[in-house]
Amino acid sequence: MKRSIIQFQIIESDGGYVAEGVNVPIVTQGDTLDELTENIREAVGLFVEDEDLSELGFATTPSVLVNFELSTLVHA
Repeated sequence: MKRSIIQFQIIESDGGYVAEGVNVPIVTQGDTLDELTENIREAVGLFVEDEDLSELGFATTPSVLVNFELSTLVHA
């Protein structure tokens, strides 16, 4: 079965954000979440450029899912 989602995990890092691909070998960063979003789009575009997505194990038009990890919550 072909995967229909390209997934990223986002963490805060040094005043910015880092997105690491969960099921793709992609890592990108941005100073803001908006910048990171654009960088993810660009990185995914470059990753799939001139590739046969089925050979990479993906459906023809996969979605991008982003998970954001919150820092540890402090309870009062």
